[in-house]
Amino acid sequence: MSSRTPTVDPCAGRRDRITLSRVVLDMNVFVAAGFNRDSGSVRLIQALRRGELTPVWDAVTRRESRRVAEQIPLLFWKASAKLFEEQGRYPGSLALAEVDYVPDPADRKSAAPAAATGAALISHGEELLANRAQADIIVATPTEVFERGDGR
Repeated sequence: MSSRTPTVDPCAGRRDRITLSRVVLDMNVFVAAGFNRDSGSVRLIQALRRGELTPVWDAVTRRESRRVAEQIPLLFWKASAKLFEEQGRYPGSLALAEVDYVPDPADRKSAAPAAATGAALISHGEELLANRAQADIIVATPTEVFERGDGR
């Protein structure tokens, strides 16, 4: 069984209002950046820090990111915390039931703010990527963001 996800257009069939200029990062993107400094995840985080993309988050995704970053020595919460500025915060309540097409309940925590704001969900999660055809949001890998040209 191959661990590679087939290349697809992550935007195929999605609503016109959704672009890859606003993104929700699944926690696995931060983890991948911490372990592979030459990865698309690092390039994506750098683009976010330069302001070329806008990170979207809510209290749950910020708390989870901090928890994981503090547990992995290669990740530094102080550097990651800068991605969680007020301009990208989603203050509303999230309905996890609206993203029930996401198989893993933990992944729904990242999919819900993306669905609520029209942001793209950026992830390396194989199950999430395998089921993205059923999604009402864009689900893409960091590399796909750059292939589309949205990551600059």
